[in-house]
Amino acid sequence: MIKVLNLSKRYGQKDALKDASFHVSRGEIFGFLGPNGAGKTTTIKILSGQIAPTGGTAYIMDMDVTREQSRIQANMGIVPEKANLYERLTIEQNLDFFCRLYNADRSQIDYYLHRVGLLQEKSTPVGKLSKGMKQKVLLIRALLHKPSLLFLDEPTSGLDPASAATIHTILRQLNEEGMTIFLTSHNMEEVEKLCHRVAFLNEGSIVAAGTPEELKLQYAARQLRVLLEGEETERILEIDEPQTADAVAAWLRAGKVRSIHSSEPTLADIFVRLTGRDIQ
Repeated sequence: MIKVLNLSKRYGQKDALKDASFHVSRGEIFGFLGPNGAGKTTTIKILSGQIAPTGGTAYIMDMDVTREQSRIQANMGIVPEKANLYERLTIEQNLDFFCRLYNADRSQIDYYLHRVGLLQEKSTPVGKLSKGMKQKVLLIRALLHKPSLLFLDEPTSGLDPASAATIHTILRQLNEEGMTIFLTSHNMEEVEKLCHRVAFLNEGSIVAAGTPEELKLQYAARQLRVLLEGEETERILEIDEPQTADAVAAWLRAGKVRSIHSSEPTLADIFVRLTGRDIQ
């Protein structure tokens, strides 16, 4: 669905992207992760035709993003990080305007409003909506022309857990229906729930890519954490030490093991290790 080869973007003396290469397969949810300023939004803007790259190439559905953008846009939807809706217009008026721009079927408005639980609010001015409701309207707007590919830039940033869960459910359903989703997020729990594969971007460069499971195994410490009966502190054992297997087996035979865990990192741990920065 997406193929990016040595993509670069320079703003003055600053390199926002440096020879970034990655691919997104058709029908997957792909997480594009990195700290603020890493180049995530720049990448989306290049892929969606909003800005031109300084170097490299990118293709969506085998079409060059710099030469065939009008054809690509007919098959692409975008949910930006910041709401860019007309605040004085109602939900329905905002969506109707978009339908006319893209020659989309107006019947899709009520269909998606019902799907996200906003049908009864369609006559409400956007300016009176909560952030979560605005985010749902942005999502509907991106879906009205039935795109094959959906870009989401921090889709649940600042939302309450209930609103975020609703967005997650909708995204899973859309993906099950065949939609490819390109997601940027600082919410590592969200990424683990939704994404088939992820790539970490740091200072404009791809520093790791793979499934969440592959990355966890790659960056896992080869240790076991064992809590024994009568003890309050876990024992940390090196998996590769010969005595570890004998010790664990003996504790198990004696019924002394209360819990045993591998030291598998979370995506948040990997994020910090790769970027040297906390999630923001």
